[in-house]
Amino acid sequence: MNYTELKKAIRGYVENDFPTITFSDSVTTFTSDEQLATFVKQAEQRIYNSMQFPLVRKSVIGVFDADNPYLTCPSDFLSPYSLAVINLTTGRRDFLLNKDVEFIREAYPIPTSTGRPRHYALFGPMVNGATITTDISIIVGPTPDLNYQAELHYYYYPESIVTAGTTWLGDNFDTVLLYGALQEGYTFIKAEQDMLVRIDTQYKEALSLAKRLADGLERQDAYRSGQVRYPVP
Repeated sequence: MNYTELKKAIRGYVENDFPTITFSDSVTTFTSDEQLATFVKQAEQRIYNSMQFPLVRKSVIGVFDADNPYLTCPSDFLSPYSLAVINLTTGRRDFLLNKDVEFIREAYPIPTSTGRPRHYALFGPMVNGATITTDISIIVGPTPDLNYQAELHYYYYPESIVTAGTTWLGDNFDTVLLYGALQEGYTFIKAEQDMLVRIDTQYKEALSLAKRLADGLERQDAYRSGQVRYPVP
């Protein structure tokens, strides 16, 4: 299901064209397309936070700078999956252990003591004076003694079907996307409670099937036991 088909389905199920709303200032409007885009984007966020499809995972190659314990996260970063130091000679990846900032501070109390990074933690915003330069960053310990290549695997929100037109989720699990958007649409128009309950039931059924694939079937041979695993009968 592409975005055009999804919009048509939402209007058809709800039996509402979602006409343009003009706010009290008589200038600001909320058009039909803007309303539908909001419903769909909200549904996508809930779906992507309910399971871990491979499509929400991304990797990037960066650099640990010598004498700098901080690594800037990508702008679309949500949470880490893994962080590794790459040996440029052999190509071997040594994975760092994920800890918290307090552990890094306690284990490596002297920032000028350097070595090959072994642990990392999410640090938070980087601030230069009164300006936030980075929303979220990573601190490693010990502080790198050399310039190292880093490989970060992380979770992010894939491009929305609203802007992409077609997505993996729309092509392979359009039911969960449709019912998620319908939930938002019915809530927006203040539908009757019985209709909200019915759509919520349909959404949860579709979500459980999607979760069976994402966190169940696609994890049957997963090496990392730390991954979410959904029991598959």
